[in-house]
Amino acid sequence: MTVKSDIEKAVAAAQSALGTYAQFASSTDDPSAKQMFQQMQQDMQRHVNMLNNRLNYVNSNNKLNQQQQATQQVQNILSNKK
Repeated sequence: MTVKSDIEKAVAAAQSALGTYAQFASSTDDPSAKQMFQQMQQDMQRHVNMLNNRLNYVNSNNKLNQQQQATQQVQNILSNKK
């Protein structure tokens, strides 16, 4: 397992939790519960943002990942010429 794949999994989990909190906030009539879920939603959005920032950093600074992207681009160019 790579750091990149771990971060991608964390992003997916955090986005899922974000949606869950948003759904809970919109479906309750209890003002204090609504406020709690909205706060949790905001906190989770910060988590998603931090994880995405880190993923962007890993993608742009990982030499192995850059090599894989370059290889993929070459393969795409070659397949388009056929």
